[in-house]
Amino acid sequence: MASGVVHNKRTLWQQIVRNRSCYFFMSGYLIVFLLFTVIPVLAAIVLGFTNFNLVQSPGFVGLDNYVNLFLNDDVFLIGLKNTLILAAVTGPVGYILSLALAWMINELPPKPRAFLTLLFYAPAISGGAAYVWTIIFNNDTNGYLNSFLYNFGLVDSAVQWLSDERYMMAVAVIVTLWMSMGTGFLSFIAGLQGVDKSMYEAGAMDGIRNRYQELWYITLPAIKPQLLFGAVISIASSFGIGELMTQLFGYPSNNYAMHTIVLHIQDYGGARFEMGYACAVATVLFVMMIVTNSVIQKLLRKVGS
Repeated sequence: MASGVVHNKRTLWQQIVRNRSCYFFMSGYLIVFLLFTVIPVLAAIVLGFTNFNLVQSPGFVGLDNYVNLFLNDDVFLIGLKNTLILAAVTGPVGYILSLALAWMINELPPKPRAFLTLLFYAPAISGGAAYVWTIIFNNDTNGYLNSFLYNFGLVDSAVQWLSDERYMMAVAVIVTLWMSMGTGFLSFIAGLQGVDKSMYEAGAMDGIRNRYQELWYITLPAIKPQLLFGAVISIASSFGIGELMTQLFGYPSNNYAMHTIVLHIQDYGGARFEMGYACAVATVLFVMMIVTNSVIQKLLRKVGS
């Protein structure tokens, strides 16, 4: 048993030496990834079990931060609920919408395809896009939507879209979906452009009769790497909603109605400097994202099977 382990280690080391040039070119990315992703994540997990305020040394408190989160922190529970709702709605819907639009746009000639790709991708790279929606949903009659409804006699007074708890979640979902055509959407376009056309001819000979069968049995299996990448991006963006809520509803929003986990982290980490508690919140969010990502990967393995 011990000799087998030693042999495997020796073989691994020989492979590393043989391919040392590859590892050399990878080293830059690996070092940056280790320093700015792996180590900070591990440090946050450890600090989640401490009381740390950036002034005094961290003091171990065990599970106290997590107990307070779920039993005593009502604002965190609101943020947890809102984050789960936004992730459950905007994540899958935005993902499917990005894929569907990419599939339809891919069928167009090159010039219309390039124009529509830019048109749908533009909101994701426009830093002030959310402020356009604040004008549309403005709470007074100067807001475009309120002005339209008032002029047509559909409302008697301005609807408080950005401060009334009955409408705030709907507004957040609409704006988030509008801004969801980001990197994942571009990856779908690129993946669809790279599908070998001869695969469709072979599929027709094997009994595929319509475009939907082509999509399920040929196109989606051929772009599985892009599907996985898009899923990871969609999960990260849907769980990481925070700044957008501040731009739309201010901080804090009315009765914390649109508070999210990311905003809770910013509150305790950036304003109160309770870094141990903020790290505990971040760890909860990290676990949620990892679990969701694992589920999505299992579902994507069934595509085309």
